[in-house]
Amino acid sequence: MVKLIALYNAPDDKAEFDKHYYAVHTPLVKKMPGLRRVELAKITGSVIGEPSHYLMCEMYFDSKDALDAALGSPEGRAAGKDLMGFAAKLVTLLYAEVEE
Repeated sequence: MVKLIALYNAPDDKAEFDKHYYAVHTPLVKKMPGLRRVELAKITGSVIGEPSHYLMCEMYFDSKDALDAALGSPEGRAAGKDLMGFAAKLVTLLYAEVEE
């Protein structure tokens, strides 16, 4: 299993970010083919110092090929276009293999 991880730095306007993220962006993400589950977590603290991140989204797929197919799909491209429109300067995208 592979997950795509989106880490968001704290936005200037958290209420506006949340409104768009939950009402517009998350529904687009959930339409991506092959997506097994989505986990969202607000960052509430750090072991050392103040956290620079605000939100983490983890999107799970069966394989890297499934992730690549989802990102290249019309639904994935729509989610990516939306992401770049509202959070391009805030987000870091990573992927990782999940050990089971």
